Amino acid sequence: EPRSPWCCLAWTLVVVTLNSLVFFINLLLMFVIFTIVLLPTIVVVYFGFQCHSRVLHSDARYCKSILDDNSSSALIILGFVIMSPLIVVAMAIYCSLAKHLRLFMCFQPYSRAVYKGVKWRWYEEGGLCGCAKGCNTQVKAWV
Repeated sequence: EPRSPWCCLAWTLVVVTLNSLVFFINLLLMFVIFTIVLLPTIVVVYFGFQCHSRVLHSDARYCKSILDDNSSSALIILGFVIMSPLIVVAMAIYCSLAKHLRLFMCFQPYSRAVYKGVKWRWYEEGGLCGCAKGCNTQVKAWV
């Protein structure tokens, strides 16, 4: 049966809050994974730009003794070349982890706020986000 307007508004806020929390957890997990996986690219491009004479031209000892403009350019190019496969690896790791933790199953439908008696999706799955049950083989994550 439908809820009253004020009750529907209160439950809508609860559902929106929970869905926003799940969204930000997903976003934080994605940020951490991409930062860790793309760290080699970040370091290589940083040192390439730091030691190139037309960009920053640092006075650090390694810039004067080891890296000249040609090697700095090579570092910049290498960093951008290895970025593409690392992005694919990071996305595969994130999708695999999200599938294993069943993070996408935590989003609640809006009908939970509108109608009385609609069960939480994780309640039907056997626990918070279905973690208490075995992994569902019907869920697919494609990269």
